[in-house]
Amino acid sequence: MTVTAPKTDAVLLAASDLARSVLEDVAEPGTVGAHLGMDLLQERLGMHWFECTSPGYRGWRWGVSVARVSRAKVATVCETNLLPGPDAVLAPEWLPYADRLAPGDLGAGDVLPFRPDDPNLEAGFEATGEEDVDQMAFFELGLGRPRVLSAEGREVAASRWYDGDHGPTAEIATKATEHCTTCGYFLPMAGALRATFGVCANEWSPSDGRVVSLDHGCGAHSETDLDHPEPTPVGEPIVDEFAVDLEPAERADRDDEDQADQSADDQGQAEDESSQDDSDQAGSEQTGSEQTGSEQTGSEQTGSQETRRPAGERAPAEESHGSDDPVTD
Repeated sequence: MTVTAPKTDAVLLAASDLARSVLEDVAEPGTVGAHLGMDLLQERLGMHWFECTSPGYRGWRWGVSVARVSRAKVATVCETNLLPGPDAVLAPEWLPYADRLAPGDLGAGDVLPFRPDDPNLEAGFEATGEEDVDQMAFFELGLGRPRVLSAEGREVAASRWYDGDHGPTAEIATKATEHCTTCGYFLPMAGALRATFGVCANEWSPSDGRVVSLDHGCGAHSETDLDHPEPTPVGEPIVDEFAVDLEPAERADRDDEDQADQSADDQGQAEDESSQDDSDQAGSEQTGSEQTGSEQTGSEQTGSQETRRPAGERAPAEESHGSDDPVTD
């Protein structure tokens, strides 16, 4: 088998400038980016690709198809396109409005569209043409409902309930010691589902008000109980007075206040003694100054008397005694 290499067309490949000029006329200004190459679609038919720089079209590409006739040396622009690339941001696939709702999406005020061909429902009765018979059947079978649950609908509902959170495979059921079939709060259902399902009426159960299977279970079973162990005897508390010193808070506060008052008194006494020492020292210095001045004045008087004594006259000699006894003549 011989593999033939893809042909190239030099005329179409050289038409990149022509393709860009056409794009600039139809695209928004500044949204035509770099040239990404050319793909040869058929003989004498190619597609030039350019990057799209528009923020709203990330990953998209501009495509300009060019062609030429046989033996022609000039290319002609066929059409321009804006196509998604491998990394383009695309809208999700179209989903009909009737299929967009999932179980549990219905909220307050929402209304589902009518489904005349619902496989889970069937007619409540078949008309016989007799008014009395049809009226009785309408009341007895459907209780005023034009359609009732079909066998397929019951099977789908039973499978969903049995495999859900209130069936035998739920975690809370596998850890329970008893099943709902022996619980006093279990209310059996009527009809064909009575043999498998019922409704829980225990307010302490997480399944209260919900459909549960007969082999479901939980810890709120009416007939189960816990083992009540005897309380462990505890002796009288022993206070270790050697390791713990108990001191009332009031006494500690009073001691703190007494200590603060004593510190204030000591500080005041120290300030008084310092003031007294300063005043005594000042008085001593003043007395010494006055005594020194008195001695100096006496010396000056003696000198003046000696100065006024006549020349040649001696000063009288001081009398000396051998003892402290008074001298008698």
